[in-house]
Amino acid sequence: MGFMNKQVFQVGFSLLMAFWLGFGTLTQPAIALTGEQKLVSEVWRIVNRTYLDETFNHQNWAAVRQKVLEKPLSDSNASYAAIVKMLKSLDDPFTRFLDPEQYRSLQVNTSGELTGVGLQIALNPETGKLEVVAPIAGSPADKAGIRPRDRILKIEGVSTENLTLDEAATKMRGPSGSVVTLLIERDGEAETEIRLTRDRIALNPVVSELRVSTEGTPIGYLRLTQFNANASTELAHAISSLEKKGAAAYILDLRNNPGGLLQSGIEIARLWLDSGTIVYTVNRQGIQGSFEAFGPALTNDPLVILVNQGTASASEILAGALQDNGRAQLVGETTFGKGLIQSLFELSDGSGLAVTIAKYETPQHRDINKLGIKPDKVISQAAITREQIGTEADLQYQAAMGILVKNSVVAGKT
Repeated sequence: MGFMNKQVFQVGFSLLMAFWLGFGTLTQPAIALTGEQKLVSEVWRIVNRTYLDETFNHQNWAAVRQKVLEKPLSDSNASYAAIVKMLKSLDDPFTRFLDPEQYRSLQVNTSGELTGVGLQIALNPETGKLEVVAPIAGSPADKAGIRPRDRILKIEGVSTENLTLDEAATKMRGPSGSVVTLLIERDGEAETEIRLTRDRIALNPVVSELRVSTEGTPIGYLRLTQFNANASTELAHAISSLEKKGAAAYILDLRNNPGGLLQSGIEIARLWLDSGTIVYTVNRQGIQGSFEAFGPALTNDPLVILVNQGTASASEILAGALQDNGRAQLVGETTFGKGLIQSLFELSDGSGLAVTIAKYETPQHRDINKLGIKPDKVISQAAITREQIGTEADLQYQAAMGILVKNSVVAGKT
């Protein structure tokens, strides 16, 4: 999703959406407030009640509200600016205000077609820089060689230094056939200007194929590019089809998968597990809840999961759940490290608010935020093209095949 059109943003920058909540009109305070002030107050109350960090970034949250309401707010744009400034004090790039148009964009179903360059982005919480989480498979950004962790310094000559995620996304969106220029920075390389022609991007999240190892072992290869509303159903169909074709083991490729819907990640974990905890959610009061597998799994065949730096959010929930439950071995590089969950609130004027309400922990209570998940077998790999995935040039894939072929269960099935 990234910079495409309306549908992009729901999972575009790896927003892990936990719940969809509506919010009604709040009780009239003692002092009469203008409509603009009411909206600011509405946002303040939601954050006050739900935000993960009860210190509100070590500040007096009530004093923040008072300071904002002291100044007159002439119109909705003034109130929006005041809200953005208020939220900025939390120093959390994932807690953010969405004007009515941005909010509608985020609500659009994540399946279907997108128009844009095909990038998922995030603000690096330590550097504040706009970073690529991953390009979407086959998108203009992917074909141009843009990689995870690349930093976007300028969009159409405008510095991204003070842009929000939504503002950056808006600048990259546009009609199919139009051109956008990005200035990209990459470790160890000079800054590069890349011209991208926007295009329609099909979002089929599952690629599946029966592969046969050199030893003759039938292995089901599954690549999941994002966790949208259809991902679980599509993956279940793919697994069932590969089972019928005689797959004796599986490779699940989550490399450069930036995540998406929390529920989708949980449902996909259940496809592989007979029982066990999938994930714990933790709010500011402590453990809020857990999600369990209740079986039966679609297959108990051996499984290796491929991960890298672009594996984020719901992908990390899935990888962590299957690693901690002993269901899968992870191969590749340490994952992105986004362990925060946002809820989306609709505000009284049609605008929206995304708030970090919780973090998640793996079944063994690992907190992966900013740390990521380390694979069982670390295999570093220089960038490869989309066409080289799953070939001899793909060292991580070859390592996964090697593990599965050596597995005695596989040997017994062939």
